[in-house]
Amino acid sequence: IRNLVYCPIPSNCRVTSFTSEFKRNIRQLAKKYRHIREDIQLLFDQLLVGETPGDQVQQAGYTVFKVRVNNSDLNKGKRSGYRVIYYLQTPQAVILVTIYSKTEQSDIPSATIRRLIDEYINQSNDK
Repeated sequence: IRNLVYCPIPSNCRVTSFTSEFKRNIRQLAKKYRHIREDIQLLFDQLLVGETPGDQVQQAGYTVFKVRVNNSDLNKGKRSGYRVIYYLQTPQAVILVTIYSKTEQSDIPSATIRRLIDEYINQSNDK
């Protein structure tokens, strides 16, 4: 997975980046769920055009959203699908923090989300 960029107008670009946690989780989930990349493509498209789908996560310390995404390999709807956590760093920068299957993992605590974002920011600053 590499960064995605959408520029309808050169001065109004939106960049979507991924934490190492997100990349690791999607690789693991793809072993079990063949259609995961197709399932999350709609979310990527929404983020790139400036939409902010999902519910805002309170107490995360950042502008963070959690989105339900259907898992087409299970045919059980969004409730049993994936959860994608993303951080709206700026209006032009979205960071996909993590993804997990709701059938395999319960909710992620706000402290864990903060830690993942802090790690991403620290790694970005070191480059």
